[in-house]
Amino acid sequence: MKTLTQLTFDNRFARLGDTFSTAVQPQPLSEPHLVVASEAAMALLDLDPTQAELPLFTELFAGHKLWSTAEPRAMVYSGHQFGSYNPQLGDGRGLLLGEVRNQAGAYWDLHLKGAGQTPYSRMGDGRAVLRSSIREFLASEHLHALGIPSSRALCVTGSSEPVYRERQERGAMLLRLAPSHVRFGHFEFFYYTRQHDALRQLLDHVLTCHFPECLQQAEPERTFFTQVVERTAEMVARWQAYGFCHGVMNTDNMSILGITFDFGPYAFLDDFDARFVCNHSDHDGRYSFENQVPIAHWNLAALAQALSPFVAVEQLRETMSLFLPRYEAAWLDLMRQRLGLRTAEDADKALVQGLLQLMQNGAIDYTRFFRELGDSAPEQALRRLREDFIDLQGFDIWARDYQQRSEREGIDQTERQARMHAVNPRYILRNYLAQQAIEAAEQGDYAPVRELHAVLSRPFDEQPGMARYAQRPPEWGKHLEISCSS
Repeated sequence: MKTLTQLTFDNRFARLGDTFSTAVQPQPLSEPHLVVASEAAMALLDLDPTQAELPLFTELFAGHKLWSTAEPRAMVYSGHQFGSYNPQLGDGRGLLLGEVRNQAGAYWDLHLKGAGQTPYSRMGDGRAVLRSSIREFLASEHLHALGIPSSRALCVTGSSEPVYRERQERGAMLLRLAPSHVRFGHFEFFYYTRQHDALRQLLDHVLTCHFPECLQQAEPERTFFTQVVERTAEMVARWQAYGFCHGVMNTDNMSILGITFDFGPYAFLDDFDARFVCNHSDHDGRYSFENQVPIAHWNLAALAQALSPFVAVEQLRETMSLFLPRYEAAWLDLMRQRLGLRTAEDADKALVQGLLQLMQNGAIDYTRFFRELGDSAPEQALRRLREDFIDLQGFDIWARDYQQRSEREGIDQTERQARMHAVNPRYILRNYLAQQAIEAAEQGDYAPVRELHAVLSRPFDEQPGMARYAQRPPEWGKHLEISCSS
């Protein structure tokens, strides 16, 4: 394991030069202190977890100190926001401190959010607040624990610095990790500004650093786009299978790696509702839960347009046609697993869709249903779960079909329970749990957010003494308004 001073930087994106980013120094937070850290994320950098206890840890991740080999850069990009093109966005409150190469040879971007103003801040102050920093930290690490591709979060650093949003809040910084912070919007920026030489340079960088296997193919650019389409389809399939709502699926929030990226007003479903909108600013429901699949397809089309100087339009269209079949296959496989089914039958899609419609009509808790379905043998579990449904006749028909389907699997209850509990979380990051931890943190008590992080890092395991985190949410907890403000 390494100390903080032993990290090896190799800043490949910075070497692309000023066309792609601007050198900016982080603006330190006043009176910084550690709020929470992830040992699992630290391990990605080979960092000894005891390093989080050192003053240097807080000083580095609050902008007071910097490694001599780090090269902080604010990246420039554009993107479609709620369907409208914004010609220049960029890192308005974040900085790519540099790229660390770990002992296994893997690269990890160190990206500091809330680091102060940059040339892309527009009229913003460049800061993040404690509330949003905690929310992104919890979501990043929890999604990873659920098996959903995501950027990671190493730590949140708090401060006494006032930051003004809807109200006065305290400033904070989040150190997040990803193999790359290149977005769909990076390609859009150079395409729409007609900087095609720079666009080619960006594409070569991405191919060399993140998709080297594509360079061995006859058409590397098309192969690259194919991989982005497939990875995005599989990521969104996992969102839908686990009830995750991103909230702001703008193209500048879409990673070329197919990982969940740039958290804002996200939420996990409490009661199943396909029309659920988690962002109170999304008045038209563009990014509702049920729209995440078509919006991902729309965003990929925007990326395809930016790649059109290098890939024939007909080839881009053919590649785009791979998205929906890839998504549906991945989603259906995940839903089979959640129902305890190992094999595939033609009627499985109708079985899943029938269940979701019943859950929609009855406002059934999405996470608890699947967990409890695996707690006991199908007949017994279904008898208990029936009490929660409104359409009892419809449920009885579904339950009969499901029980017959389960019997054809031919596995005993012990194996079935183990399989189902391995994919159906007991604990999920509900908005009210995050809100309670945030409220405590805003009063200087960081124990709740640390405990919540620890519980959510093992979402499938029974954890003695933590049953309160698996309870049904209170009614007020189902209706929290979450905004983009951070």
